[in-house]
Order: sequence, then structure tokens, then C-alpha cells
Amino acid sequence: MVKKFTLNKNERLKRRKIIEQLFSEGRAVSAFPIRIQYKLVDELLTEPLQAGFSASSRNFKRAVDRNRIKRLMREAYRLQKAPLEQALQTKQRRLALFLIYTGKELPEFALVKEKMDVVLTKLLQNITNS
Repeated sequence: MVKKFTLNKNERLKRRKIIEQLFSEGRAVSAFPIRIQYKLVDELLTEPLQAGFSASSRNFKRAVDRNRIKRLMREAYRLQKAPLEQALQTKQRRLALFLIYTGKELPEFALVKEKMDVVLTKLLQNITNS
């Protein structure tokens, strides 16, 4: 089977109800400068894994900078989400997560990719242990 490194529209987290649940009841994992807020939500999601991305307008005044950070995070996530997706499919679970960039400087892709790997590994360990 060929791995698909995609991030389709239906894999994006957009529903306000789920996002509110995520921040009120969810748990967090972080590896500076990336923080993941996550929650296992079985009944509301159509896909096994849905993700949202954010960069603070307090730290990055220009929308161009925020958009670049979110683009880098989406690309790093897209390339490294396969193990997490497989674990969720074997457990028949659905996960909503929100990735937040907490740093104060514009990152390079190599840094984002490295930290994304670390934080997704931590998340995978938390999910497999629960």
C-alpha cells in the first residue's frame, strides 16, 4: 500500500463546537515552539484525524508571517502524520487536535519539522497509553 501524504479539506478541523470542546476539555502536549491541544472525540468527527493550525497575532503582527508559520506547520504535519493515523485506525478512535505555534521568531522549516516530529511522537505515546 502506498502512503498518501495529503491534508484534504475534510482533514481540517473547522467545527466550532469541536474546537470549543478541545480547548475546554482537551489535553496538551508541547515541544517548544509547538503545542498540541488534543481530545479523543468519537461521535462528532467524520475522519479519524482532524487538525487545526494557529499562530499568535500577539507575537506576529503581520498576517504574512502568521500565514507562513501555519503553512510550515501544515507541511511538517502532513509529512509526519501517518504513524498517528495508523494508531488511531487500529484502535478505532477519532482524534481532534489543534497545533499552536508559541515561539516569538519566524522559524525555518527544518526546525518546525524536527519539533513536529518530537511533539507528534509524544502525542502518539499519550494516545497509545490511554
